[in-house]
Amino acid sequence: MAERRVDQRGGRSAREGTGSTVSGGSSGEAQRRSVRAEEADAWGALVATARRTVTDGLVVGTSGNVSVRVGDTVLVTPSGVPYDRLTPADAVGVDLDGRQVLGTMLPTSELPMHLAVYRRTGAQAVVHTHAVHATAVSTLVPELPSVHYMSGALGGPVRVAPYATYGTEQLAENMLHALTGRSACLLQNHGTIAYGGSLDQAFDRTAQLEWMCRLWLTASSVPGLSPSLLTGEQVAEAGERLRGYGQPG
Repeated sequence: MAERRVDQRGGRSAREGTGSTVSGGSSGEAQRRSVRAEEADAWGALVATARRTVTDGLVVGTSGNVSVRVGDTVLVTPSGVPYDRLTPADAVGVDLDGRQVLGTMLPTSELPMHLAVYRRTGAQAVVHTHAVHATAVSTLVPELPSVHYMSGALGGPVRVAPYATYGTEQLAENMLHALTGRSACLLQNHGTIAYGGSLDQAFDRTAQLEWMCRLWLTASSVPGLSPSLLTGEQVAEAGERLRGYGQPG
């Protein structure tokens, strides 16, 4: 397989992050290799998606993270580095056991959540944000009320994973329970996580979830009135119809 050699030195050291829970050892212990052509392309798409989470108001500063799977390698945003500073030379990658195989910067501290999703599902990309409306909803209810049929596009009513400290295996476990039968969930007092078959799909699901949370908060704020909610059957029916939505192919 052809490889595209990328200078992994970049302009920053591996100490620039805020910490990592990589199970296979620290960034300094990793045996790194050169970046393959498909990984370089995927890294470019990952960086573009990460920057979009900022421009679309889903992330402030470095408060979220994005990953994409290429074969058995997971490319992931580094810890504590603003997305507008990331270059092609900054690619960070780990294997499915969390051992770093690409780059010198530390992976995101939320790596356990990302890897848990890849191990449990057929996901090809994961987006995690601290979107404001979704985070607000996560502090109020155990499940986002079904105020719109697009809940069906995420597999059904969106659950809230109980709070656990960021970057921990407990948070990853709580998240997996909330994701059962779903492609997105809320993280209590924390934010959102969504996955998909591509970066675009994972991002779109994240944006849709934030929109539904904003919709419910807006409707719920009218004094003396409560928003009408859809039944489980109505959400399920919409989900089935949405499977065939869009252009074929």
